[in-house]
Amino acid sequence: MIPELGHYALILALAVALVQATLPMIGAQRGDIRLMALGRTAALTQAFLIILSFAALTEAFVTSDFSLAMVVANSHSAKPLLYKLSGVWGNHEGSMMLWVLILAVFGAAVALFGENLPDGLRARVLGVQAWIGVGFLAFILFTSNPFLRLSPAPPDGNGMNPLLQDPGLAFHPPLLYLGYVGFSVTFAFAIAALIEGRVDAAWARWVRPWTLAAWCFLTLGITLGSWWSYYILGWGGFWFWDPVENASLMPWLAGTALLHSAIVVEKRDALKSWTVLLAILAFSLSLLGTFLVRSGVLTSVHAFAQDPARGMFILAFLVIMIGGALTLYSWRAPLLKSPAGFEGTAREAFLLYNNILLVIAALVVFIGTLAPLVNDALDMQAISVGPGWFTSSFPYLVLALAVMVAIGIHSAWKRGQLGQYRRRLLMGAGIAVVIGAVVVLGVYGAGPWRSVIGIVLGSWIIVSSLFDPIDRLRRKLSLPRAIIGMTIAHVGLGVCVIAISTVESYTVERDVALGVGETVALGRYAYRFDSLQPVEGPNYDGVRAQVTVLRDGKPMAVLHPEKRNYWVQRSTMTEAGIHSRWNMDLFAALGEDLQGGRWSVRAQLRPLIDYVWLAAGLMALGGAIAASDRRYRSRESAATAASTASTPVEAT
Repeated sequence: MIPELGHYALILALAVALVQATLPMIGAQRGDIRLMALGRTAALTQAFLIILSFAALTEAFVTSDFSLAMVVANSHSAKPLLYKLSGVWGNHEGSMMLWVLILAVFGAAVALFGENLPDGLRARVLGVQAWIGVGFLAFILFTSNPFLRLSPAPPDGNGMNPLLQDPGLAFHPPLLYLGYVGFSVTFAFAIAALIEGRVDAAWARWVRPWTLAAWCFLTLGITLGSWWSYYILGWGGFWFWDPVENASLMPWLAGTALLHSAIVVEKRDALKSWTVLLAILAFSLSLLGTFLVRSGVLTSVHAFAQDPARGMFILAFLVIMIGGALTLYSWRAPLLKSPAGFEGTAREAFLLYNNILLVIAALVVFIGTLAPLVNDALDMQAISVGPGWFTSSFPYLVLALAVMVAIGIHSAWKRGQLGQYRRRLLMGAGIAVVIGAVVVLGVYGAGPWRSVIGIVLGSWIIVSSLFDPIDRLRRKLSLPRAIIGMTIAHVGLGVCVIAISTVESYTVERDVALGVGETVALGRYAYRFDSLQPVEGPNYDGVRAQVTVLRDGKPMAVLHPEKRNYWVQRSTMTEAGIHSRWNMDLFAALGEDLQGGRWSVRAQLRPLIDYVWLAAGLMALGGAIAASDRRYRSRESAATAASTASTPVEAT
């Protein structure tokens, strides 16, 4: 009975979404307050119905209701409760349910907290949100119904993909989807602005916190996925240019550009049509990521739903949504003229340069990910784009971006006036060179020039980010949360550049065959294979090795890598043994059983790799602090921004 209730709630949610998608838009066009107000009620009602439906599905997983085909395919009575819960979204149908749930929650948030928005703009934003919801709800109900019954019900289920039976993967999809779907709000604002033919500083101030929220969630989602793959797949890295990794990176890059472009609209009433285009692109790339994963056109460790028929539905929806948005943009964008100008060394210019680099980086990832698919679709010779495509271009764009950030932080609005900040620039660059010399020559030794430059540039970004807040404190000026958040995020970027440059150049690794009692040397370190013991978990068995890491012959740490065999799925998984120190990770993973008491072992020393994820956390924290600035929640503040944006601003 409860699954039927969830199914009916989903059908009603589709009906409510159709109402929300039409009547408030008509009301905004006619200036009818009652019809516009209906959008708020419909958004809250739709959210309630989808929450009810999702709760019914969750109840079926928790109670192991094997009369539902989806529970049979993705759960088992022996699974721990955490993985029963994550099993709700650890599959195709459930992940789409999670998508519409988050979409509805974001719509309800706009309805509840959008009181500072003009009635017409809010009605149109909610209407666009509803059209997105209509597409995904129809997709679920007509092609991916999660409430299908089985008769008779089997005694137990098939279990969940072992790759997803991990705490990291329990929370990775929700965070990732909060980022993907969060950009639907900025997309809705962009379409609403195009319909109205108006983008100003007030619009940018309304859009910015939603952009920050989506960007923060997507940052955390990508970071959690990277960390998960590091310790669970046994590869030992933080990024492998997997197609589905790329699918999440593309909207992150576009969203980062949007975040900074919106600042220019808010401060200087410039780059308006460009900012709207970025809002469309960020969500379009999120939809593209959904299509790539759900259509079955990609093969990836992350892709767990491959059905070309469903993929065609998503592709049609993607063409209608993105094609319609770009068509509207081509028609209405000429109305969004920016009267404000600026010099080539102004802060606006540096933000534009950064935008261009970020978009080019997204294009590089887009081409590398989609080129094999396009070739295949056109029946051309099959091609394979490996990591070399990305590593031969992407790092140089990041280094150029780092230079722009380190210099642009010191520039003033409208007129760059970099000459006034010559002392800051030289001091920051000098400190960065000293830090780089200490790290490279004093700690790790000479390495590739690209990494050395990366360490110096990362240090320069950190030092440059601190000048303004320190100067404000010295002059006893206020430090708005937006400034604090920006500083923390830029420090995080600097730490990330340093960490990636270090781990990419100074990692030491070996893949060897070891038997009990044998040792492999990695410089001053040695990994000794001490023993191998059986291990058993709630739904798996396997072996656990004990590996002692020695430095100069003295024990430093004991690692316990595992090889697990999951009973129901009859699949084998790796669990790496990792010991984290302040400056490096000691890493070991079991490979294949080579018989005769010998195993393939991957041993690694990865310097500063944990700082990659720490840096991402700092960036997300900075974004969250900036989004909490009360200026973004005030109608009066937004109105003031609109009236003053075209006036000269020397510095913030």
